[in-house]
Amino acid sequence: MSAVVKSKSEAREEAELVRAHTDLVKRIAHHLAARLPSSVDVDDLIQAGVIGLLEAARHYNGSRGASFETYAGIRIRGAMIDELRHNDWAPRSVHKRERQVAEAIRHLEQETGRVARDPEIAERLKIGLQEYHAILSDAARCQVLSINHGGENGDEDHEVADSSHGPAEQLQQQEFRHELAQAIGDLPERERLVLSMYYERDMNLREVGAVLDVSESRVCQIHGQALLRLRSRLKAWKAEAAI
Repeated sequence: MSAVVKSKSEAREEAELVRAHTDLVKRIAHHLAARLPSSVDVDDLIQAGVIGLLEAARHYNGSRGASFETYAGIRIRGAMIDELRHNDWAPRSVHKRERQVAEAIRHLEQETGRVARDPEIAERLKIGLQEYHAILSDAARCQVLSINHGGENGDEDHEVADSSHGPAEQLQQQEFRHELAQAIGDLPERERLVLSMYYERDMNLREVGAVLDVSESRVCQIHGQALLRLRSRLKAWKAEAAI
């Protein structure tokens, strides 16, 4: 009998957690939608986020030290990203061009031992500079995941979400975060500043542009360039790690 009473009590607690945090779902959905093309329906994100919230309420364990809002934020955002991946809104051509740019950057930087510049990347791809900048803008708009891979609240929260992983998986995550941090630190200063303002300070493109005294579209291009440069460098690290 006590088990039944306890079960009902837990169900009430879960329902209360869900009711108390519905605004969190909407807040994360609108925050994420602001970084995505207008074709992404915020209501679809909210629906996916509600599922994440329900899962968070069902599995939350306060003894691990994380607040429910922290834990739920990770699960909600993860559910939204899964929905975006499942219904991939980015055309295949965009992904293909991103891979080509990342490969060009990787080869150029391996050959020259320095940061690859826009004109030489465009030349390697046999396209004009204007077309290359358009690819960079597409890359920035198609970026869904946060650079730090730590959900809404950073690496510490990511470890809370992934605490069920085994030692090998946790070690790999730690190594990846270390390599990612180093790769970001090695970016050209302007690209590093854009990532810092956009992801850490949560500034939008217009605000970043005002600080750097460039147009919003130029910030978008710098953002895309940084993401593809990171992609090229981390791909090289993954290849070495697999040896």
